[in-house]
Amino acid sequence: MPKTQNGSRRKLTVLSLAAATYFMVSGGPYGMEELVQDAGYKLAILILFITPLIWSLPTGLMVGELAAALPAEGGFYVWVRRAMGPFWGFQEAWLSLVSSIFDMAIYPTVFVLYLGRLFPAATAGHRGVAIAATMVLLCLLWNLLGAKAVGTGSILLGLLMLSPFALITIFALFRHLTIGAAPPAQGNFLTGILVAMWNYMGWDNASTVANEVENPQKTYPRVMLLTLAAIFLSYVIPVLAVWHLHVQAEIWSTGSWASIASLVVSPWLGAALVAAAMISEFGTFNSLVMSYSRLPVAMAEDGHLPKIFTFKLKNGAPWVAIIVLGIAWTASLGLSFDKLIMLDILLYGASLVLEFLALIMLRIREPQLVRPFRVPGGMAGAIAVGIGPTALLLVALVKNRSEQLDLWRIGPVSQLGFGLVLMALGVVYYFVAGRAKPLAEATGVD
Repeated sequence: MPKTQNGSRRKLTVLSLAAATYFMVSGGPYGMEELVQDAGYKLAILILFITPLIWSLPTGLMVGELAAALPAEGGFYVWVRRAMGPFWGFQEAWLSLVSSIFDMAIYPTVFVLYLGRLFPAATAGHRGVAIAATMVLLCLLWNLLGAKAVGTGSILLGLLMLSPFALITIFALFRHLTIGAAPPAQGNFLTGILVAMWNYMGWDNASTVANEVENPQKTYPRVMLLTLAAIFLSYVIPVLAVWHLHVQAEIWSTGSWASIASLVVSPWLGAALVAAAMISEFGTFNSLVMSYSRLPVAMAEDGHLPKIFTFKLKNGAPWVAIIVLGIAWTASLGLSFDKLIMLDILLYGASLVLEFLALIMLRIREPQLVRPFRVPGGMAGAIAVGIGPTALLLVALVKNRSEQLDLWRIGPVSQLGFGLVLMALGVVYYFVAGRAKPLAEATGVD
């Protein structure tokens, strides 16, 4: 069906999709504190160069080819289902949605923690949970306005969030201050890689809104490269600027950007960095709501979920999916978890491996599929791009196989074991209640 003028206005452009993708993957330089603390400046900069080449660029190339070839709602779920069948497609969506229950609880919680640094009394007692729930509600309402509203809003949120880092960089590079002595060039390379993987993770999330993107065949490859460049520069430049000041490594810790800003410029910029951190958590959560809420729609259209999940507003927002997922995410706010990075990498990594396999299988099964963008190198290139990310995931599993997760009141349990149980539940659910039941007719609203 040809696009109407109004329909085009509701679609995401390169800039708005890139801004939303930036939040899905990064959310800004927050998280670099742990990397510098664990690895030191020299090793941190080296890791920030290496990780995109092994982890992000291959994933971006894969997403660019598949999103351009199959620009359908549901994104990576559609790719895996088409390449390997409904069972594996369901597992792909299951892994993403289940991991979101835990992952999405982090952002409102951290939002409240940062707010507490500015106004401690505001988050005391049960007020913190209420504020976190309010943040979730605001993001749900924003998403009900449609993907275009989320993408456009992400541009503004991104500019607000990055502006304090720009000031830190300018002051650090041109004031030539010296704060402390140069830190020793020591660090844990593997631990740093894992932290960097966390900060470069989530490229495929942008694919689920493909039918709400203007000219997706050309837009997605451009968005992947543009966003990768923006994330890399926003990580490396501020860290290099602070290194220029010889700030002691001991100063770097979780949330230390505010302290560094106060040292480099003034306490007012430290407060601005805390506010920017809140914007980062809000923007990331808001963009991920847009991404995750399209999965139940595609699954329902294939008969894996009840038909009601296909209901949409006129602007294309899947209101039922947004509300149901919002309730699940709000219910998880009270849960206490530790060491979530490994659990997220495990579940996300399993789904990512399926996507790389889908890239290869589609090259074999559908060689005539129109691919406006291709991973370079033919079949060898399609295979090669999956090697680096898969190798990093295996290393992460080996290193953390003995890590424990503090789960509710049950006590410590194996992170790897808990993740494998969640994966197995997806298989059980599929055979008990999740097998595709063909619908009589499509129910989605354009």
